[in-house]
Amino acid sequence: MIPFYTRLIGAAVALTLAAASPALSQQLELKVMAPAAPGGGWDQTARAMQQALVAAGIARSVQVTNVAGAGGSVGIAQFVNGAKGDGNQMMVNGFVMVGALAMNKSPVTLEQVTPIARLTEEIQVIVVPASSPIKTAQDLAAALKADIAKVTFAGGSAGGVDHVMAALFAGAVGADAKKVNYIPFSGGGESLAAILGGKVTAGISGMSEYDGQIKSGKLRAIGVTSEKRIPGSDIPTFKEQGIDLVLANWRAVMAPPGITAAQKKTLSDAVEKMVKSDAWKEVLKQKGWDDAYLSGDAFADFLKKETVRVTDVLKSVGLVKS
Repeated sequence: MIPFYTRLIGAAVALTLAAASPALSQQLELKVMAPAAPGGGWDQTARAMQQALVAAGIARSVQVTNVAGAGGSVGIAQFVNGAKGDGNQMMVNGFVMVGALAMNKSPVTLEQVTPIARLTEEIQVIVVPASSPIKTAQDLAAALKADIAKVTFAGGSAGGVDHVMAALFAGAVGADAKKVNYIPFSGGGESLAAILGGKVTAGISGMSEYDGQIKSGKLRAIGVTSEKRIPGSDIPTFKEQGIDLVLANWRAVMAPPGITAAQKKTLSDAVEKMVKSDAWKEVLKQKGWDDAYLSGDAFADFLKKETVRVTDVLKSVGLVKS
């Protein structure tokens, strides 16, 4: 016969484990899709989420998958059709996907996924080679108005944030946005080589892309798209140079269609805990990303307005038919 004391200790241990098990069971096992090839911004965001969610104890495991193609159009189609109703899956996306879906006339749209949160944003910059006669944003504006065909912009994929920014800049300075001479490059290394080699007039990208070359003096930054100057930076904004251009390349996370309200709350709560964690804050610091967390109805409203804005710009440059 088991002594009473031993039975008492055993019961206490059992009760402790029973009390702890709900907390353990609430730890998530997630899958996060990056609808792009490894190495890019969406892939980095998905893997940063993986790192932070596990490090902060929010998820037991996070599996990242890559589905590349057509600016995220292939990935979102697979996500909508294959993950419907699955409360353990999420997909990273952002500004570029908005334009890609419009340009590709995708039958799958952002209205079909469940918005969870905007996570980060990155300020854009226009740079020229250090030897360029263009010193300011107004110099570039004058060149565009003199002969827009002779001004070439290097940037990322057609219809992406860099392309949209070139069109917005041209329109803001009074040039014909439909005639913007934009040269898309598949990788940052290729566009950087074109800029440094003087093969294009100017380059457009996120600040982190050109930061090293700006600091080393190989490139001259003529303006950034933030409302106010970046703390610690002497690069002027376009607004302070008299050009109404404010833009950020944002990245977000979505859930599949058809999930329940409870499943959405679980994922939303997990992402909110993640963005408040020290692990996520460290990621932002390392990557040079700005915290742009926005969730719930506010994010859903932002997404609708951004879709309209980007589509209108692409129509203005003839990439999307009216």
